[in-house]
Amino acid sequence: MKRRIRSAAAVILCLTAACVPYYEQAGYPGLPDEGAYSKEGFIAEGKASFMADEMQGRQTASGRIFNLRERVAAHPTLPFGTIVEVTNLANNKSVQVEIIDRGPHVRGRIIDVSFQAAKELGFVEAGVADVRLRVIRMGGKK
Repeated sequence: MKRRIRSAAAVILCLTAACVPYYEQAGYPGLPDEGAYSKEGFIAEGKASFMADEMQGRQTASGRIFNLRERVAAHPTLPFGTIVEVTNLANNKSVQVEIIDRGPHVRGRIIDVSFQAAKELGFVEAGVADVRLRVIRMGGKK
């Protein structure tokens, strides 16, 4: 009997985990629901990182080919094509990026930017920066 209960509990746990969006499973702090991002001007703060060189030339979730020299980014919920202003809070440098991929896939980060964007924001050496995101223009594709 105990074995059946444990098996049933394991199945329920697996099923409920599959229903939780990956960004919640990964522990993204303070991500609002998608409706909160549906307004231009929405602002969020958190940690940013930049996408690895291995992504160069690969197809992203939006279907576009990743180019590390473009000002592009990955975000867990914003629609593809959304333009976001990213500001490095340490030096106040800003850059506008287009959301073309999903991620980041690291706990505690809210956006992955391209190498070009990270360079312009001044955090290539550090690899991670505290940033503010502001939605400039919403994209059309989920």
